[in-house]
Amino acid sequence: MTTLKAVRGTRDLLPAETGLWNRIEATARSVFERYNFGEIRTPVFEDTALFSRGVGEETDIVSKEMYTWEDRARAQSEKTQQLTLRPENTAGVVRAYIEHKLGETGQLQKLYYIGPQFRRERPQKGRYRQFSQIGAEVIGPVSAGSESPLRDAEVLEMLSTLLDELGISGWTLKINSVGSASDRPKYIETLKAALAPIVSQMCVDCQRRAVTNPLRVLDCKVPEDQPFIDALPRIADSLDEDSKAHFAAVCAALDAASVPYTRDHRLVRGLDYYTRTTFEFTHGGLGAQNALLGGGRYDGLSELIGGPKAPGIGFAMGEDRLVLTLQAVEAAKAELADAYIAPLGEAQNAAALELARELRRSQPDRPGLRIELGDGSFRLKKSFEAADKVARTIVMLGEDEAKSGILTVKDFASGVQSKVARVELAAFLLSSRNKY
Repeated sequence: MTTLKAVRGTRDLLPAETGLWNRIEATARSVFERYNFGEIRTPVFEDTALFSRGVGEETDIVSKEMYTWEDRARAQSEKTQQLTLRPENTAGVVRAYIEHKLGETGQLQKLYYIGPQFRRERPQKGRYRQFSQIGAEVIGPVSAGSESPLRDAEVLEMLSTLLDELGISGWTLKINSVGSASDRPKYIETLKAALAPIVSQMCVDCQRRAVTNPLRVLDCKVPEDQPFIDALPRIADSLDEDSKAHFAAVCAALDAASVPYTRDHRLVRGLDYYTRTTFEFTHGGLGAQNALLGGGRYDGLSELIGGPKAPGIGFAMGEDRLVLTLQAVEAAKAELADAYIAPLGEAQNAAALELARELRRSQPDRPGLRIELGDGSFRLKKSFEAADKVARTIVMLGEDEAKSGILTVKDFASGVQSKVARVELAAFLLSSRNKY
């Protein structure tokens, strides 16, 4: 008898793994609540028309990746209905917004979700056919300020906070504007004209996309196609004045909040419903497929699926990608020394060696603290730079510290600087280690 296994592209999460998933979800819920978001749970399957009309008939998701079936009528009074396992959650959230008349409250609806999505695509690292997403949407009537660029900036600032609180540092935020509903068709025509004489020299996917969804050509990662793509017209040159002003206001708000970002003219997102601001957070720990999460504004989606005007902005992040990133981050942290001893001047070198020996032997019944020893010939800036690469904390040992027995310790992750008595230093460093 054949042993049954999980279906290709799906997997079991065992107890050894679910702790990290629960931590990610608990952190996300905590951050969302502080920004006054409420949780919404929509069905895992919807009428297929919701995705074909909302996401777009020619997108890869709808044309190639959806799990769709015909739900046969159980009685003569019932109609046969075509249903689809949700491949993404934004369309379902907007459908719920319309169905439950949430716009009639006159208030912005700030909604988040956590749950499985389904796409029939080639399984690979961090990508499965059943995958879990964490996402959020801000949607509402224009009178509630749903079109404001401040909403875009607040969502991006919230995401930077979430990644920071998860312990994911070194992320990059890329942003762009794909313009209004009238800007986008104009740019697509410009793009088609520019692609016509060169597309035959590009990859098969680009040749198909040039006809069905030209914006997706800009997402191509084939190395040989990059010179062609870099020479294509930029969407920024097709924006009307309102779209330019909206994007400038988003950037200004991010600058004011000290959220770092880069402008990426190739970031357009492939779904039909996106307008104006689009964004993506990436992280080097994921390799070539480095996107952590993405999203954008969708000012016409409600109307596309039969609802009232209700501009919105949202995002989705794959939990599998987050888990891989956190595992890489935590593996790197596990290799860090507990402390870097920085003697402030060569006169303190001998005392620094004595302190390092003391800390390394501080736990006789188990492995001691992991200590890296600096050198008093280094300038303080060089000591900090060296310490930040190899240790969680830096312990500064100068003449005053040697005399008083009170040492200055800085934790690189939190940025907090503390004064610690020498007799308490080993316990303090051990406590810092256990935070990670």
